[in-house]
Amino acid sequence: MTDFILNDSESEVDSDEELQEAFAKGFLKPGLNEVVEKTEKTYVNNKADLNIKLKEIKLKLPWVETLDLVTSVAPMAPDVALQIQQTVTRRKNIKENSRGNKIYDPAEDPVLNEFKRENLIHRQAQAAIIEGIKRLKDLGIATRRPDDYFAEMAKSDEHMQKVRKNLLSKQAGQARAEKVRQLREQKKISKRVQIDAKLKQAAEKKQMLEQLKRVRKGKSNNLDFLEENKSKKNNTSKGAQGKGINKKRISKDKKFGFGGKKRGSKLNTRESSNEIGSFNSSNKHNFRSKKKNNQRPGKSKRNKAKGKK
Repeated sequence: MTDFILNDSESEVDSDEELQEAFAKGFLKPGLNEVVEKTEKTYVNNKADLNIKLKEIKLKLPWVETLDLVTSVAPMAPDVALQIQQTVTRRKNIKENSRGNKIYDPAEDPVLNEFKRENLIHRQAQAAIIEGIKRLKDLGIATRRPDDYFAEMAKSDEHMQKVRKNLLSKQAGQARAEKVRQLREQKKISKRVQIDAKLKQAAEKKQMLEQLKRVRKGKSNNLDFLEENKSKKNNTSKGAQGKGINKKRISKDKKFGFGGKKRGSKLNTRESSNEIGSFNSSNKHNFRSKKKNNQRPGKSKRNKAKGKK
């Protein structure tokens, strides 16, 4: 076991010495344990082989089947050229007036380069369309669809019905959500109006109490606020009367009373006890009949009746 440990330590010393030598020669860099040799990738442009492969994969089809075109770029429209010039001026003002005051170069502006690139693609496609339609007309091929052309649907009617049903359900869901949102907003607004009205009433009441307190203390003799309060109450009562007579409210007022103390209202008082003007001795309803009709006889009487039998 000790021999193995010694041999292991000797091998570690040898490996450390080898690493130090490699580092001294420059094969190793700080932090790396392996020597990595850079291999430069070489690109080969073998035109002969590429042309041979192109001939192998190229299909010998008429031009109508491929519609391949090699054209130049169409001329730029005057309004597009003016728009590009305006964009260059605007971008130059933005860049030069910003921090740093760098000299603006339109060739290095990514926004302007992207706009020019899109314009070149559009002009290239425009030139290809002009050339392609001209060739198709020379070959006698129609480029416009007739008015009575009937194209078969790519999707079946069942699939389109499912799509329509899905769209209608989404539309109904959106309408429902919008309605719920409107109701929620209306509730918020009504609640806010109620809170504002209560705050206004509390402020008016506080102001009236303060004025009343000043009058009681003799600091003021102005009682106009009482007249204003009375006029407000009259206006509210007139508004309530204008809505119409509520028969249900009238019947409840007759039954339960209108305002004031309700507890003990049906108890007898000294005045109600002394009022005997409505009492009439000849009225049979004023006395309860002591005679009980159809009353069952007692148990002793029933037993006597059984004994007689």
